[in-house]
Amino acid sequence: MGEIIKNKRQFFIHIFIWGILYSIILFFIYAEIKDITLKVCLRITFTAVIFYTNYSLLVPYFLLKKKILPYLFCVVILLLISYLIIFNVFGFEFYDSRNLLDKRPSKFIINIFFNSVIIIIGTIIRLYEQWIENDRINKEIELKKNKTELESLKNQLNPHFLFNSLNSIYSLSTKKSNDTPEAVIMLSELMRYMLYKANDKKVLLKDELQYIENYIKLQHIRIAKNKNVKINIKGVISTQKISPLLFISYIENAFKYGTDFNGNTEIEIDISVKDNELQFKCVNIIGNRSKDEESSGIGMQNTKNRLKLLYPDKHWLTTIENDNKFMVDLKLKID
Repeated sequence: MGEIIKNKRQFFIHIFIWGILYSIILFFIYAEIKDITLKVCLRITFTAVIFYTNYSLLVPYFLLKKKILPYLFCVVILLLISYLIIFNVFGFEFYDSRNLLDKRPSKFIINIFFNSVIIIIGTIIRLYEQWIENDRINKEIELKKNKTELESLKNQLNPHFLFNSLNSIYSLSTKKSNDTPEAVIMLSELMRYMLYKANDKKVLLKDELQYIENYIKLQHIRIAKNKNVKINIKGVISTQKISPLLFISYIENAFKYGTDFNGNTEIEIDISVKDNELQFKCVNIIGNRSKDEESSGIGMQNTKNRLKLLYPDKHWLTTIENDNKFMVDLKLKID
């Protein structure tokens, strides 16, 4: 019993219920025959033995392992043994005193029926408890799986970001740009955020937006014709929190493909915050650079997967490609 009843709360629930049942049964017996014998008390206790033999042994070792026929066979044996014990050890004084049973066949049927009900109740309770336990285990497994997957996605995202940023700085260095040292410093600031803050489950929204602005400043240094690169942030930003690095893949993609044949980069990023609702919109022209399906899709697909895991039923994502422009529209419920 102690092995099956795994926690104190469940143990005391069983004790409480059996205490109530004992009290009710003894009350009605005393009200009927004005006497409670030791055999009657032992008979009631034997009912609990039948219950837990099925509940603690037969159901876990046979029924839960889908051994249906062995389980039914053992139940029949349990019923027969219980009848023989009750008849030979306890007798039927209780039934006889109430003039309920005059013949042994009737006693046998009543006894088998009563014990069958006890076994059925025990089986239902044990199956329900197992269902609850399985549901709890499945939720824990799903939670661990989601956590592992999120870590994997984030680990993929960080090298992807670093690779793109190093490409930007490399481009500056080949042009002998005086902005190269500043770009290196700015990249170090971005990496510091990713290493020390972005590993948290949630970050302050204002820190995440500052990170985005720093990234755009880095791109401003790299891109010569950047007058059409705009970022607009609206709304009251105070203590709201958000999962980190949700927008950077879309912004990276915009800078990667948002330059036309003349070298003009056109990107507009709008972020509006109202209470616990955030809307992120990023629009860029589709430039002349051939699209690398493998590398360009990694970050954005990772972001989609993270949104599904982190904000189920709390985000609405739309991507549209029209009139030589690509638009991302993300609405999010934040904390």
